[in-house]
Amino acid sequence: MRFDGQAFEARGVRLGGIVPLIDGEPATSQFAFGIERDGERLRLLVRATGLDPARQIDSIGIRFTDVHSVGRYLRHGYQSWDGSFFVEPGTPAGDGPPLKAPTLGYAATALLPKDGDGAVVLGFTRHDRFQSRFRFGGTAEQPTIDIETLWDRVPHDGTVTLEPLVLFAGDAVEESLRDWARIVAAESPLRPRVPERRITGWCSWYNLYAAISEENILEHLEAARTFRDREQVPLDIFLIDDGFTPEMGDWLDVKPQFPRGMQPLLADIRAAGFTPGLWIAPFMVGNRSKLFRDHPDWVVRERETGEPLAQMTFYGEFRWHKRSEEYYILDITHPDAEAYIRRVFRTWAQDWGAGYFKTDFMLFGSEHGPDRAVWHQPGLSRIAIWRKMAALIREEIGDALWLGCGCPLWASVGYVDAVRIGRDIGVTWKGEYSAESLLRDQVTRNHGHNILWQADPDCVLLRSRFHELSDAQIETLARFAAYAGGVLMTSDKLDELSSERGALFAELLRDPVTGCAYPELGKSGGVLRQQVSRADGTSFTHVMNLTAEPQDGLAPFASRVDA
Repeated sequence: MRFDGQAFEARGVRLGGIVPLIDGEPATSQFAFGIERDGERLRLLVRATGLDPARQIDSIGIRFTDVHSVGRYLRHGYQSWDGSFFVEPGTPAGDGPPLKAPTLGYAATALLPKDGDGAVVLGFTRHDRFQSRFRFGGTAEQPTIDIETLWDRVPHDGTVTLEPLVLFAGDAVEESLRDWARIVAAESPLRPRVPERRITGWCSWYNLYAAISEENILEHLEAARTFRDREQVPLDIFLIDDGFTPEMGDWLDVKPQFPRGMQPLLADIRAAGFTPGLWIAPFMVGNRSKLFRDHPDWVVRERETGEPLAQMTFYGEFRWHKRSEEYYILDITHPDAEAYIRRVFRTWAQDWGAGYFKTDFMLFGSEHGPDRAVWHQPGLSRIAIWRKMAALIREEIGDALWLGCGCPLWASVGYVDAVRIGRDIGVTWKGEYSAESLLRDQVTRNHGHNILWQADPDCVLLRSRFHELSDAQIETLARFAAYAGGVLMTSDKLDELSSERGALFAELLRDPVTGCAYPELGKSGGVLRQQVSRADGTSFTHVMNLTAEPQDGLAPFASRVDA
C-alpha cells in the first residue's frame, strides 16, 4: 500500500480526494491526519480539533472523492441478520430497510480491483467504543466512499477522533480479510473467546417453533439421547428455544405448559448427559408484559415524542406467538433495569442450571443513537451501552457457553463464544428466510471464524417433510454448514429421521472439521468451492453446484468431495 500525500494506491485501486467530514458534511474544523506504517500495512489516524466542546457530534470521518479501478466492494452488515455481500460501485440503495442497503457497510470492506486478483482492505481495528461505518456513493464512473465513526454525541473536550483504520492489500480476498480479523483480535481489550472444539447439539426452534411443552421437550430429549448413544457421536447441547416464557421481558415466568418450572426440566436434560441451554432476548420488552406494566420507565424512549421506542411491531392479525403488538428496548443504563436483568441471568445460570445461553435480538441495543433514542444515562455511545449489557451477562453466567444471535459481530468479541452469521435457515432455497442467506453470509463472514468467535451457520435441516427443498439441496446445505467447522446443530426429532439422513448427520458430527476457506471469494458463478480443514491436518474440497442446471460434472444442487 502506497500513500503519496494525496492518495492511497495498491493493486491498481486508488483512493484519493480526501475530504474531512463532521456529521456527514465537509468540515471546516482543523483536521490532523497521521499515517503509521507497519510493513505493507498503513494505519490512518484522524482527529478533528478546535471544536466547541458544547457542540454535539454525531459522526467524524473522511470521504474519498477520487476513487478509481474498484470493480466490486464488500458491503459488510453489522449484525447477524443484515447480510454481507459484494456490490458493484454505483449500485443504488434500493427500497429495502436502510440498514440493509448495499450502499451501507460496517467495520471493514474489501475493494476488489477491476483488473487482476486480490483485494484492498480497509478496516477499523477497535469496536468496543463506537460503531464505525462505510457509505458507498457516487456513480459507477465516479464512486465515493465515506468512512465514519459514529460519535453518538459523547461529550468531548474539543477533539474528536476517528477509530483507527488499517489499509493494506493482499493476494487473496478471504485471507486478507482474515488478516484484518487477526488485527481486531489483537487490539480487542478482551481476548476473543473461541471454544476449543465445535459446539454441537439440538435446538427446539425449527421443529417445534413456539409450540413447546414439557411433554414434547422430553420426547425430543429422549430421541436425542438415543441417537447420540447409538451413533456414538458428540452431541453436547440441548437447547430449549423461544416459547417457554409468556411475554418478552417476563423472563422469570414460564407458561403453564411447563408445570414443574424450568429447574427440574433442565436437571432432566443434564441427567441425560447434555448441557442444558435456554433462549432469551434480554433487550426485548413486550408492551403487554408485566415488566412494562410495572416498570414503564425501564424502556428506551423516542426523543421526538417521549413515547417508548418500538424497535419491532406486529399491528396486524399476525402477532407472532406473544400477545404484544410492540417490542421496546430494555434501558440497561437504568440501575433498576440492570439489577433485574442481572437477576434473570443469575437465576437461569445458578438456580435453574443453564449451561448454554442463546441470546437473541441483540441488535436492539445497538441500532439507535441519541438522535432518536433517549436512555436513562446520557452521554454514552450505542456501543458502550450494548457492551454494558454484554459485560453483565458474562459476569452472571460465568464460563457458560454463549451464542449471540441477531448480534453485533464485532462489539461482541471477548464476550460471546459463538455468533450467528446469517438469517434463520428457513425452508426454501431462495428468499429472506432461506438457503440464500446461509450461502451468502457464511462465505463473506467466514474470515472471523476461530479468530473472533466460533461461527454459527444455524441448524441443519434433516427432516423429510414440511419444507420445499429437494434431497440434493438438503444434503448440499447440511454438508456446507457442517464443513464450515463452526456450530453444528439440528432441530429435527432424531428418531423420525430416515436412515439416510440420520447416517448423514452422524457422519458430519464425527468428522473432525475445524474450518474452511473460500478461495474464490468475491467471484460470481454457480459453482462454489469450500476448502475444508480437519484437526489431523488433512483437507479436502467440497464442490457445490448451486444452480438448477448441471455444472462441473454435478447434477443440479448436488455436491461432491474432492480429496
